[in-house]
Amino acid sequence: MKSGLTVGATGRLTWSVDASMVITLGGDSRATVFSTPNMIMLMERAAREALRDYLEPGEESVGIEVNIRHTGGAPLGATVQGIAKVTVRDGRRVEFDVEAWAGDQQIGHGTHSRAIVQVSRIIENLEKQAGQEPRAMNLTPNTDALPVLETVLVELSGKVATVKLNRPKALNAVNVQMTDDLERLVAWLLGHPQQVRVVLLTGTGEAFCAGDDVKELRELPPDTARQLSLRQAELYLAFERVPQTIIALINGDAFGGGCVAAYSADMRIATHAARFAMPEIRLGWPPGYGVAQLTALVGKSRALEMCLLGEPIPAAKALEWGLINEVVPGASLHRRGELLAQKLLQMPAEALRETKRLVHLDEGAQPKVAHRADTEAYLRCLKLPDAQEGLLAFAEKRSPRFDGR
Repeated sequence: MKSGLTVGATGRLTWSVDASMVITLGGDSRATVFSTPNMIMLMERAAREALRDYLEPGEESVGIEVNIRHTGGAPLGATVQGIAKVTVRDGRRVEFDVEAWAGDQQIGHGTHSRAIVQVSRIIENLEKQAGQEPRAMNLTPNTDALPVLETVLVELSGKVATVKLNRPKALNAVNVQMTDDLERLVAWLLGHPQQVRVVLLTGTGEAFCAGDDVKELRELPPDTARQLSLRQAELYLAFERVPQTIIALINGDAFGGGCVAAYSADMRIATHAARFAMPEIRLGWPPGYGVAQLTALVGKSRALEMCLLGEPIPAAKALEWGLINEVVPGASLHRRGELLAQKLLQMPAEALRETKRLVHLDEGAQPKVAHRADTEAYLRCLKLPDAQEGLLAFAEKRSPRFDGR
């Protein structure tokens, strides 16, 4: 928690009482009033507002105690205001006097306490209680200096970070080290919402990203491959969690996991030479993650075409399908990205972050959880003879000879 919060700091929140906030007493519509649970929520939310500016990235305040008296009524359509004033700060616990008003009439008052917590710990505890497997990726924000990365280049210019996948000899294929590096970068971005507002993501050399490093995959034990796939799935989903707007500048082929990385960005600009593919089927397994997001972008029919045939589609078709936002000449790619970044920097920062959050929130929960089913199917197929033949054929630079087993 940041310093600066003092006794007397006040949060305010105003609502208009609608039909979801009322209770009808005695079945008589004339006695329809603002309900006690909603009044308590109003005062709690006011306390939350009082703390908002003092939270570090990844922190949130949660209510731990409430003692409220409901002393007056407010009708449907009334404007009500919650007021919360800090009375005690004790480490990560903050106490408030809270009030609720309808016009100049006080309708409730009492005390309330909140604790400052790490959101990641709440998620871990909830998943344990639900019997779910813990997250494969740690999303705890890193507020320290930018870490040293081995396979990713980061250039900072003002509030824009240009991120380059940097394994050009391997067509920027994502191996364990690059997965580590990208996770560390995401954690750093989460911890620096003010210093960096836009990320330009691209690749060095001829390709954007060839996907997973199949050569390395051949050497990984099944449990390690499973964990790596889950980490990569959560990594690309985390692109929507970072407060920065991510623009993918797709300078060449984006295949498999590289295609997922591209369409996980908030905006996507490609060169005319770029191609997009989900070619896993040609190696003997389905995509390990990203299918639900792809379907949300291009529709079921086109997602099936990409995943069942595994054939690359050109940038022009990707634009037509809605997979990317724009196609430009190769020489103009980075300049176009920089111009778009400058446009975004002219937007109100918090409104931009909230808009991104709301768009991803409204997308629905399915893409956020489906990757685990993707990964399980991928790993089942990875153990089959056809997949082993696909790996061997890749290593021997020949077409695989699948026998359908």
